[in-house]
Amino acid sequence: MEYRNMTRGELETLLAEEKEKYAALKSAGLTLDMSRGVPGRDQLDLSQEMLSILVTPEDCAGEDGRDYRSYGLPDGTPEAKRMFSYLTGAPAENIIVCGNSSLNVMFDTVARNMLLGVSKDSEPWSRQGNIKFLCPVPGYDRHFSICETFGIEMINIPMTTEGPDMDAVEAAVRDPLVKGIWCVPKYSNPDGITYSDETVKRFAALKPAAPDFRIFWDNAYIVHDLYDEGDKLLDIFAECEKYGSTDMVYMFVSTSKITFPGAGVAAIIASRSNVEYIKSVMAMQTICHDKLNQLRHAKFLSSRDKILEHMKKHAALLRPKFKTVCDTLERELGGTGVAEWNTPRGGYFISLNVCDGCAKKVYSLMEELGIKLTPAGATFPYRRDPRDRNLRIAPTYPPIEELKKAVDALCVCVKIACIEKILAEK
Repeated sequence: MEYRNMTRGELETLLAEEKEKYAALKSAGLTLDMSRGVPGRDQLDLSQEMLSILVTPEDCAGEDGRDYRSYGLPDGTPEAKRMFSYLTGAPAENIIVCGNSSLNVMFDTVARNMLLGVSKDSEPWSRQGNIKFLCPVPGYDRHFSICETFGIEMINIPMTTEGPDMDAVEAAVRDPLVKGIWCVPKYSNPDGITYSDETVKRFAALKPAAPDFRIFWDNAYIVHDLYDEGDKLLDIFAECEKYGSTDMVYMFVSTSKITFPGAGVAAIIASRSNVEYIKSVMAMQTICHDKLNQLRHAKFLSSRDKILEHMKKHAALLRPKFKTVCDTLERELGGTGVAEWNTPRGGYFISLNVCDGCAKKVYSLMEELGIKLTPAGATFPYRRDPRDRNLRIAPTYPPIEELKKAVDALCVCVKIACIEKILAEK
C-alpha cells in the first residue's frame, strides 16, 4: 500500500519497525562508500596487462619510428587518434589527444574560452558580461563546479526521458549571454538517460543568439553498456553537418572507466577550425602529453572489436551490482509511493528520487550509519535541489556483499525520512 494511503496508526507502527532496524544497523559499525563512480579493483585488474606492453626501447617507438620517450606531437600520437576513432567514429584529424582526464580538458576549454575566446577572432567570454551556462538537472556535479569556479551563472534545464527539455533549451539560447550547455548524452549522470534521436537533431539545429555558444558534449559513457544491446546515440557531428553547425560542438571522451581512471587518456573532438585554434593555443601550453601512455592504450585497445570485448568484461562485473541495487529498491520501496528510480542500461549511476524535502534527511541518516553517499543537492547547480529529493547512487566500487548492506540501509533511511514527512503533513 502507498504510505500516503495508510492511517496514522499504521504509519507509526511501520516507523517504529524501521527505527528498530536503523538502531541495529547503527550498532553494526558500518563503513561503506557509494559516493563516487569509481571502478572496483576487479575492473582495474582487467587492464593490468597493459602496463607490461612497453618493455624495450623498441616498444616505445611509434609506427613511423619516432621515439615516444622524447618531446613532440602535442596534439597526440597517430596511434592514439586512431584508437579514439575506433571509440567514437570521428576522423583522426578532428581529434586532439591530451592527458589522463577529460575533466581537465573540459576545464581548460572553459578557461580558454573565458580568457581568449572560442576562436582567434572572437571576444573572450570574460569580457562579455555576466555569461550563463545551461545545466540539465539532475546532472554532473563537477560540470557545475567548473562554472562556479569561473563565476558563470548556471540555469537549470529539466531532464526528460528523451534528454534535456529542448523547448527550454531553445528558449534559453535566445539570450546572447548564454554561452554553453553541459551534456552527458549517453547514460547521463545520474539518470542513465540516452538522448533520443530527436533531441540530438534539435541540438544540431539550434540557432543560439550568441555566435560563440558551445555544446559541451561529455561522452563519458560512450561504450559503457551493461547489456549486449546497448543504447544507440545519434552522431551529433553528422547531424551538425546538415546545418553547418559543427563549430558549435566540443565532444569530450576518455578511457578513464575503460582502463585506469588515474592513468587513462582523454581527448577533445571538434570541427577542423576548432581543432586548429585549440592546437594553436596548446602549443603555448605544453610541448606534449604522455605519449607512452597513449601508445600503451593504443596497443591494448587496438581495434573497435577489442574495445567492445574489453567493455563486455566490465559489464559482466557491473551488471550484478546494478541488479542488486534495483532489485532491493523494488523489493523494499516498490509500491510505497515514496521513491522512484531509474533502471539504467549502462553508465555508472542510479538516480533515486524520494519524497520532496527528504533527500538531505536520508543523506544525514546514512552518514550517521557510516555509509557515504554523494551529498544531497550535488546533482544541481550551487548544490541546491529545489525539491530536495534527488540522490545519486554509485554502485560500482563496493564489493557486492557490502553493496547489499548499503542498499538495505538506504531503504531503511528512505522509509524513516519519508514516513516522518508524511506524518508531519497529516
